[in-house]
Amino acid sequence: MTIIKNISSACILLLFWFNTHAQDLQVSSPDGKLTVQLKLNQGKLFYQVSLDGQQMLADSPLGIRGAGADLSQQLQLESKASRQIDQTYQEPKIKKSSVHYQANELTCTFKNAGKNQLNVIFRVSNHDIAFRYGLPQTGETATMIIEEELSGYHFPSVTTTFLTPQATPMIGWMKTKPSYEEEYTVDAPMGVPSKYGVGYTFPALFRVGTQGWVLLSETGVNGAYCGSKLSEGTKDGNYKIAFPETGENNGMGRANPTISLPGATPWRTITVGRTLKPIVETTIPFDVVEPQYAASKPYTFGRSTWSWLLWQDNSVNFEDQKKFIDLAASMGYEFTLIDGLWDKQIGRKKMEELAAYAREKNVSVALWYNSNGFWNDAPQGPKNRMNTAVARKEEMAWMQRIGVKGIKVDFFGGDKQETMKLYEDILADANSYGITVIFHGCTLPRGWEKMYPNYAGSEAVLASENLIFGQHANDMEAFNASLHPFIRNAVGAMEFGPVLLNKRHNKTNSGGTIRKTTETFQLATAILFQSPIQNFGITPNNLTDVPAHAIDFMKHVPTTWDETVLIDGYPGKYCVLARRHKGQWYITAINAEKTTKTLNLSLPMLTEKTVTLYADQEDRKPEKLTHTLGKSKTMKIRLLPDGGAVIVGK
Repeated sequence: MTIIKNISSACILLLFWFNTHAQDLQVSSPDGKLTVQLKLNQGKLFYQVSLDGQQMLADSPLGIRGAGADLSQQLQLESKASRQIDQTYQEPKIKKSSVHYQANELTCTFKNAGKNQLNVIFRVSNHDIAFRYGLPQTGETATMIIEEELSGYHFPSVTTTFLTPQATPMIGWMKTKPSYEEEYTVDAPMGVPSKYGVGYTFPALFRVGTQGWVLLSETGVNGAYCGSKLSEGTKDGNYKIAFPETGENNGMGRANPTISLPGATPWRTITVGRTLKPIVETTIPFDVVEPQYAASKPYTFGRSTWSWLLWQDNSVNFEDQKKFIDLAASMGYEFTLIDGLWDKQIGRKKMEELAAYAREKNVSVALWYNSNGFWNDAPQGPKNRMNTAVARKEEMAWMQRIGVKGIKVDFFGGDKQETMKLYEDILADANSYGITVIFHGCTLPRGWEKMYPNYAGSEAVLASENLIFGQHANDMEAFNASLHPFIRNAVGAMEFGPVLLNKRHNKTNSGGTIRKTTETFQLATAILFQSPIQNFGITPNNLTDVPAHAIDFMKHVPTTWDETVLIDGYPGKYCVLARRHKGQWYITAINAEKTTKTLNLSLPMLTEKTVTLYADQEDRKPEKLTHTLGKSKTMKIRLLPDGGAVIVGK
């Protein structure tokens, strides 16, 4: 009887130990303000997030269901370990060239009833959380098909959403969706069905009443996993990780991922702030990832001309491309982008002549390619040159021989693991030939600036081409532009194709859709939108029909940044953002509202008294002014509806 009593007491103590320690599983940021707490509830794992003692996420589920191993229930804590992370890295392609990343990490190991293990890793820095799962190998099984990831986000009832829907497979122009090119709804209630009924695209922004803001995304995705999205939400604030749709990429590949064991999932990221400042300035997509390969050469980035945007398909001919090479040379730009159909309308032999002509002008050529093997009906070529290793390497060897420095690959239409592998294979092969890569009609970049040294940007947004396609995009241009620094561009390079100075969006500047924003607004987007290579929408006629000060600004505008600071703004209304390139600050401001806005800006980063102001006159024409700052380093600016301003100073 005594032995039985002792065993019972030991069991009770052991059970008490597990329950107590499960409740004590928490990790906080270095400044102690942001806290994640984990807990087991009847064998299921949850986490909570609080900032300054206020709850930002309520009990949110964790766990994975894999083929042959359910790691979402009947879990018991086996062990926990903590460590501090203190790292510094340099990355010239993101919003801040030098980053000091400090975080506290908690790793908890759980096991289920079948003795399968699950490692849950949380890293918490000031304002940022990243978490992922590690899956050890137990026994002979060396792979796992992931059937479901239960990772969820349970928002308080006061939360409103800033979301863009994921498109269903094989819809849109020539069956090229999903391509991350849908419109946003702002300050919407939770639980409203998405446009297509298949969830939402990352990143996803939430306003938690008056308590603050939360930005959700993911990073570290490569060919070893699929890209994920956010599920449809419930009215009580529950969202979760969701995998791609089965029909994406014309049904190619499995919708849910398979990983090798031991293995790990990508990082899920949560940026939390009392204000929007941490949202805009976050570097978490890059903090937790590592380079996948070494650069084959020092890569350079910069400005580019691009005929197709305003002059469209017919401009992809030998003579028009010479005009845009000449334009790039006159502007001092590093690149020109030659878009689709060049294989038929120019031809390879004449393309070699164009590349040589550009080289004489000190301009590098980038070429457009269709990603297609069999997953879209887009007619533009070259086709079937990027989808297989043999064709891809042959093509890249030719490009290297004639001096082509970059490629833009389009029309991917999916997030499956198979598609992520194609992205990675294109990048890796291009690096072997010293070629930079831009993706269009594509997925969100997920830490790729740091992971791939020759990666130079992704569209993954309702970009500038839509300004040519329809008037609605022009009517909404300022509204959409005011969203991107807070959402899409907060997590990765956004290859938008900004700065369209034509008043009418066609070749002759006399027909087509009508630009509603001012010229100064357009200049402001060169700073507002961040991408290390910017394919600007200026055209040869702008050299004479736009004020000289605007062209001079565009001749000197940089595309890489050493620092980014949010000064003021609200998504869908306005944004004031400061970026520093070496010793020069560029403060950009746009107004998406229908009334004139007067702002008093505090500019403590400026050390010199005199600054240059690019602004709008009352008649909406652009002007350039010199302004002297007082001791308080404050400055009042007026922003017209659909207008903008840029302040340049040191």
